[in-house]
Amino acid sequence: MHWLPFLSTLFIVISAILVAFGWYHIVKGNRETHQKLMLWGAVFALAFFLIYVSRTIFVGNTSFGGPENIKLAYHLFLFFHIVLATIAAVFGINTLLHAFNQRFAKHKRIGKWTAVIWLMTAPTGVIVYVLLYVLYPGGDTKPMIDAILGS
Repeated sequence: MHWLPFLSTLFIVISAILVAFGWYHIVKGNRETHQKLMLWGAVFALAFFLIYVSRTIFVGNTSFGGPENIKLAYHLFLFFHIVLATIAAVFGINTLLHAFNQRFAKHKRIGKWTAVIWLMTAPTGVIVYVLLYVLYPGGDTKPMIDAILGS
């Protein structure tokens, strides 16, 4: 299951690219292309989330395996990423709901912020991936299901 973190990170990158192109197309007045790109961006973000949650439940989260002297900085950065990702998800859902309900003034107003936050979240997620799986060996994992069941 070592490929799941790579796959979920890839999905976030794809989602961010689609959001960036979607934003570009709405600025150019291409509403239909914008709509398709943003929907696909949301699909890839949802795929990331499903993989992440499934992996957390059944495999566990990987603890930081890097040097002790940067562990605090890593955890602060991770906290920043998690807060940013949570805000982006809430904003993303609201932005999509405004679009689906044809409240385009509200959609446009928060959509700009949503895109900016999402385009900051994706690179921080890539940095977390690189720190956990590329630069340093990942630490221990414990599936949440085991923790809940007491295994």
